[in-house]
Amino acid sequence: MATFLLEVGTEELPASFVSDALHQWQAQIPAELAELALAPEAVRFYGTPRRLAVILDGLPLRQPDRSEEVKGPSAQAAFKDGQPTKAAQGFAKSKGVEVSALEVRDTDKGAFVFVNQEIPGRAATEILRELIPQWIFGLEGKRFMRWGDGDLRFPRPIRWLVALIDGEVLPVSLENGSLVCASDRISQGHRVLHPDPVSLGRAQDYVEALRQAYVEIDPAARRLLIQHQVEATAKQLGGVPMMSEALLDEVTNLVEWPTAVVGKFDPEFLALPPEVAIIEMESHQRYFPLRQTADELALMPMFITIANGDPSKAAIIAEGNARVIRARLSDGKFFFDADRAQPLDAFVAKLETVTFEERLGSMAAKVKRIGTVADHLCDQLNLDAQHRQHIRRAAYLCKADLVTQMVGEFPELQGVMGQKYALHSGEPEAVATAIAEHYLPKGAHDRLPETRVGQVVGIADRLDTLVGIFSTGQIPTGSSDPFALRRAANAVLNIIWAAALPLNLARLLDTVVQDFAQDPALGVNDPEALQTQLHDFFLQRVQSLLQDEQGIDYDLVNAVLGDGPQGLVFGQRALSDPLDVKDRALFLQAMRRSGRMDKVYETVNRATRLAAQGSLDTQALDPEGVVDPAALEAQSEQGFLAALKALVPQTQAAQASRNYDQLVAGLEQVAPVVSGFFDGPDSVLVMADDPAVRQNRLNLLGLLRNHALVLGDFGAIVKG
Repeated sequence: MATFLLEVGTEELPASFVSDALHQWQAQIPAELAELALAPEAVRFYGTPRRLAVILDGLPLRQPDRSEEVKGPSAQAAFKDGQPTKAAQGFAKSKGVEVSALEVRDTDKGAFVFVNQEIPGRAATEILRELIPQWIFGLEGKRFMRWGDGDLRFPRPIRWLVALIDGEVLPVSLENGSLVCASDRISQGHRVLHPDPVSLGRAQDYVEALRQAYVEIDPAARRLLIQHQVEATAKQLGGVPMMSEALLDEVTNLVEWPTAVVGKFDPEFLALPPEVAIIEMESHQRYFPLRQTADELALMPMFITIANGDPSKAAIIAEGNARVIRARLSDGKFFFDADRAQPLDAFVAKLETVTFEERLGSMAAKVKRIGTVADHLCDQLNLDAQHRQHIRRAAYLCKADLVTQMVGEFPELQGVMGQKYALHSGEPEAVATAIAEHYLPKGAHDRLPETRVGQVVGIADRLDTLVGIFSTGQIPTGSSDPFALRRAANAVLNIIWAAALPLNLARLLDTVVQDFAQDPALGVNDPEALQTQLHDFFLQRVQSLLQDEQGIDYDLVNAVLGDGPQGLVFGQRALSDPLDVKDRALFLQAMRRSGRMDKVYETVNRATRLAAQGSLDTQALDPEGVVDPAALEAQSEQGFLAALKALVPQTQAAQASRNYDQLVAGLEQVAPVVSGFFDGPDSVLVMADDPAVRQNRLNLLGLLRNHALVLGDFGAIVKG
C-alpha cells in the first residue's frame, strides 16, 4: 500500500470552479479506481484558488491478477476431424495459451471454444500515468481558456504539477504546444506570505507542509476558520455578522490563508435602505455586513472582509476596501434620491421601452396581461373588493422599478426597491408589500409570499410567463430551461399549497391560453395543443415536487396522478384541485408508514384487477341501478352489496371534507366481506357462465374499485 498525491497548480481559479471541480473528482476518481481494482482505503480532496489536489491513502501498488473466461470460435470452425484448425490455433495464440488449453462447451447457440486466460495485474504507477491527464482535462466548467501555443483548455493556466507515490515522483507530463509541465515534488506556498517553493519529501507530508507555507489546503477547515474569525471579530465590535452560506462558500475559495479585516463606511449611508448596502457589500465586494442586532436589519457602518494578503497590512487593506465601498454607496445614494424624485407609477410608461420577449412584446404589455390573469384569480378565489383593488394596483406597479436607476445598477434589488418607492409614493402597504413578495420564492429554499395580494400577483406573473413562453415554442428540454419555467411552475404550486388556495389550476391555465389566443399580436394558432402542453408540464412538476420536496414514495405519487388507464382522469383531477392531490399523496404516505395500507391493499387490488374485465364507469359509486339484487345468488354477494351501500355516505363525506380517514375506515370494514366473497365458505365464481350474473359480480367489484379510486389508484401502488 502507498500514499499518492496529485496537485495541479494554477493561476487564481474562479471560486465556483474550485468547488465544482472537487465535486466532479469526488464522483469520478473513487469510482474509476474501484472499477480498476485499485480502490484506496481513503480518498481526500483539497482545493484553493491556486490548486486542486487529491490524496489516495492506502493505494494498492498493483492490480490483482485475474482469470478471465474468453469465448472463441465455434467448435465446428475450431476443430475438423478432431484436429485443431487455423481458427483454433489463431485464437490460442492471440490469448497466449497452447491449443491444448482450449475447452469446448455447449451454449444456447451451439458448441463453442473457451479458454481461461490469466491476466496479470498492472502496476498502479502505470495506470495513474494514464489517468492523471484524463482527471485534469476531463473537468467541466464555464469559460475555459487556452494559454501558450497549445490547444489545452482549462479555467486558468497550469503552472506546476506534483505527483508523488510516497516519496517518489511519478513521471507525468502535460504537453501544451511548446510548453511542457512535468511532474515534480515542488509545490508553491502562499503567493505573498511564503513566495518560496515548497519541496515535498513525501506525499504524506502534503497538508502540513502547505500549512507551514501559509496555505490551508482543506476547504472545510478554511471555511470553518473564516466563520470563526468573522464571528469573533463581530463580537468584538458588538455586532451580528450576516453570513449567507453562498457568500461563505465563495469567500472560502477566494483565499488560501484567511485573515479577517474590519472596514468602515460613512454613517450617512445608513440612511439608504439596508438592502442596498447589503447587496453592494455581499454581491459586489464579498464583504460580510454587520447588523446591530440579530432581530433587526439595521446595519452598523462597518463590515468584515477576508483578506488573502499580509495580516500586517490590515490597515492598508481596510482603507482600500472602505474607499471602494464609499464610492459604490455614493452611487447608490444618488440613484435612490433620483428615483424618489417622482412617484413609482411615473415609471410604468417607461416599461414600453423594455422588451420582455421579442414575440410577446414589452414589459408594459406583460404588466397589462398580469392584471388580466390576476382578475381571473380573484374570480376563482372570490376575493372581496378591497383585495381586488390592491391586487390590480400591485399588478400595475409590480415591474415599475425595473426602469429605475437603482435597479438598473443593482438588478438583484428588483421588487425590494419597488416596495420602498411604493411606500414613499404613498401607495397602500398591502400594494407595496406585494410588489416585493411577487418575486418570491427567488430560490429553492426561499420564503414564499405571505399576503394574499402578493400570492395572487406572484402566481399571475408566472402564469403569464409560462403561457407566453410556451406559446412561442420555447418549451424546456432536458437541462435547458433559459426562462426558468420549471422554477416558475414549482413556485405556482408551492404558493398554492402553502397558502391553501382553492384554485382550479387546469381551468385557470385554459382561460389564460384563451386570452392569448384572442390577441392576434401573440399568434397562438393551436390553443388546445398549448393547453395540453401546459397541463402535461404542470403534472410533471406536481410529480417532481411531491417526490423530491414532500418526500412521498414514487408509487404513491403515481397512485394520485394515475399510472395507466386512470392517468388522464387523475391528471385532470390533480390540476383541477392541486390542494387535494397533495393531501391524498400525504395521506397515502401516512397509511403506508402506519401499516394501515396492508389492511385494504390486497382486497382493493384483487377487486381492481377483476373489475377491469367489466364495463362499469369509474365514476359510479352507488349500487342503485348498477347492481341487480335479484341476480345475487349467494349470501356473500348480498353481504358485499350491503357493505357497498354503507360505504357510499362515507366516501361522499370524504369527498366533501377531504377527510380520507372516513373512506379508508369504510374500506377496512368492507375488506373482510370481500374476502368472504372471494374465498369464504359461500364464495362465488366471478366469471360465471351466466352473463347477467357475471356482470352483476363485476359491477360489485367495480364499485369497490371506484370507491378506492376516490383516494388513489391502488393498482399503481407497489406492495411493501
